[in-house]
Amino acid sequence: MTTPPAVVAVTGASGYIGTSLLRQLEEKGTLDKLVAIDNRPLPFPIHNIAAYRRNVTQPIDDALAKHHVSTLVHLAFISRRGRNRREVNEIRENNLAALKAVLESCVRAGVKHVIYVSSNAVYGARPDNQVPLTVRSPLRPQPDYPYGYDKYLSEQALQEFADHQGDTKVTILRSCMVLGPTAGNHVTQAFFKPWLLEVDNQNPPLQFVYEDDLARVVDIFIQRGIPGVFNVAGDGVVFYREMAKIIGSRLVSLPAFLAYPLVRSTWNLRLQRDSTAAGLNLIRYPMVVSTGTLKQATGYKFWHTSMDALTAYANSNLLFKD
Repeated sequence: MTTPPAVVAVTGASGYIGTSLLRQLEEKGTLDKLVAIDNRPLPFPIHNIAAYRRNVTQPIDDALAKHHVSTLVHLAFISRRGRNRREVNEIRENNLAALKAVLESCVRAGVKHVIYVSSNAVYGARPDNQVPLTVRSPLRPQPDYPYGYDKYLSEQALQEFADHQGDTKVTILRSCMVLGPTAGNHVTQAFFKPWLLEVDNQNPPLQFVYEDDLARVVDIFIQRGIPGVFNVAGDGVVFYREMAKIIGSRLVSLPAFLAYPLVRSTWNLRLQRDSTAAGLNLIRYPMVVSTGTLKQATGYKFWHTSMDALTAYANSNLLFKD
């Protein structure tokens, strides 16, 4: 077991996952200092932290070097869907430019370990996906689902960086959807609606990870400095119809030949801005991941199941129940 790093920096520190991680690291109290980097202020005070209001597409090595940062957790990522191809490309360029700038800053500042929270969406929602998907499964993200495709491109950049920067360890955590009492971002807003489509009467299994579990997992990789690629998901699954019942959504069942044109046309006419037709694949084809590699490397036992994460989110937000 390695010596815990003295100082950890977190980009995107003011976001949903970032704030959960900061709480975890503050409660553990094993670090000399935290460094938070975001273009937004922190939503609550954190003990013994240096906070920087920065756009991470610009160099941050001055802040990293000043505090002798050993490990950086890169969470800064624009997850919202662009309204048109131009916006999609702008968001993609921003995400990749931010990652490149952060990695270059880490090299200049002598950061020894970079942790990146990716997504199981890099596997792609495909009808022939193996169940479960392992870290050795092929990555086949859909280009017309920008969130997953941008994560995939980011992973490619990280792998290239790891191949050429032997002095810096790289950890990639492919997480399923993160839920819990404080969840609420573009992903959850698009996924949980009062009315949900059910396509061709399919009822796929879904995975979720509790926000505190993800924070603990990241903390373990910080403390132990373990490099590599790992899937992250709470134990068990929740089936689509079961999820709809828990959150109080009404299901509208349509055949695929009607569902795809309907979603495509409502998106193009700007009647809804939650999902393109590609999003329907996410509720048809499961991306169920195996966490065996994670558990073998860390010995971690998830405190909450996928059902626990969904239920906590539903109970906290009341959602669409009568």
